[in-house]
Amino acid sequence: MEIQKLQRAIIDGLEDVKAHDIKVFNTTHLTALFDRVVVASGTSNRQTKALANSVREKVKDAGGDIISTEGEEIGEWVLVDCGDAVVHIMQPALRQYYNLEEVWGDKPVRVKLQNPNTFGGARASEPLAEAEDDAPAAKPARKTTRR
Repeated sequence: MEIQKLQRAIIDGLEDVKAHDIKVFNTTHLTALFDRVVVASGTSNRQTKALANSVREKVKDAGGDIISTEGEEIGEWVLVDCGDAVVHIMQPALRQYYNLEEVWGDKPVRVKLQNPNTFGGARASEPLAEAEDDAPAAKPARKTTRR
């Protein structure tokens, strides 16, 4: 399966269950075992399990294979091995402690954010256009009240 298609399926699966702080990293220069590491957070054991299930379903629907899933019994850290991509779904305390971004994160993959203000998820897996990257962030409109 093409890595962009696999990456998109994973991100879509994570977004469907409202994963927090989704990060995607290119690991081709670090290991020959997989091309991407995806790290995301869930707020509870129940959510991390649901996120893993959603990722499995989206990858299978896209024509990909799931090699294995580990950690679902407890649900604090669930790993989904999708072959060319490995997905780590962790609760925030474990994510901060193990800091996988430091291990795998020297080459982040840029992804468009679906709605960065709600949960930090990413929707489209294509790289951002240069013009979008350099544009300043839009300020939210201020509410005014009449007295």
